[in-house]
Amino acid sequence: MPPTRLLALPLGAALVLAVPWPAGAANTDPVAVQNATFSSPTVQSGDWTYGVDGWTGPTGVASTARAAHPKGLQAATLGWDGKAASLSTRLRGVRSGASVTLSWDDNPDSCAASGSGPRSYTVAVTGAADAPGSFATKAPAAKADWYVGRTYSFTAPEDSPQITFTNTAANNPGCGELITNVQAAQTPPPAKDPTPGSTDPCAGDGASSPACTTDAGNKEKIKNCPATDRTCLEGVAGKGEQENAGISQQTQALDDFTNTPRDQDPNTALGPLCQVSDLHHGSLQPGDTVLAPGTWWYC
Repeated sequence: MPPTRLLALPLGAALVLAVPWPAGAANTDPVAVQNATFSSPTVQSGDWTYGVDGWTGPTGVASTARAAHPKGLQAATLGWDGKAASLSTRLRGVRSGASVTLSWDDNPDSCAASGSGPRSYTVAVTGAADAPGSFATKAPAAKADWYVGRTYSFTAPEDSPQITFTNTAANNPGCGELITNVQAAQTPPPAKDPTPGSTDPCAGDGASSPACTTDAGNKEKIKNCPATDRTCLEGVAGKGEQENAGISQQTQALDDFTNTPRDQDPNTALGPLCQVSDLHHGSLQPGDTVLAPGTWWYC
């Protein structure tokens, strides 16, 4: 059994709990898929309820009894109200340029007549150069017959790309396919090759900058000065007059701030505060409030 990565999720979140690592893909990271098992909304009674939280599309979900998935999951349907339906969501956390593998399970719903042939649908990624994937369920039978582990791979055209499942069945399109257990994993995009000369700050237009002319020449001169020859070093780097003056100014400003008197009699300090308070309630009459303004606090 391949190793898995577990994701820490908030209580009640309907996301993928674990995603298997593809063999040999040590740098592949799982991607959380919102409402991946279509547990929300929960079908309270009957076979269906409308809406799919975290996804968009005019469709709904089948109850665990109707879906009859081997793991006891609810499932989304790609057909509703007699019409074929599409269902979309965004893969949050996927980076542009990443290689993404999507996996899910599908099943022909029991509304499809036995022997009528597999139900068809597509999986597409908005803006991707990859062609949409075309899939078909197993042939309808008298009971659920899930295909576990469909996969589709693509290169993300943007951050958080949008994926869409679309029913393409020609006969009885309102009887849509069921899908559930949607999972995803991504391999980060390859690192970009550095632009020629980008690692050299003195290449191109930067060659005439002070750091690449005067400063660079001074560094070479300092390198040639004996470590004990202070006169040589001062002749190249200077004596630091500007730096010393700046330090003196900062020291004086700190002393001025530190030595500013800040002790004051509390009653004296309350005077200006009372003036501010009076501005706020000066227009109030004794009958305007339950408690007279003069009794609100010190003032």
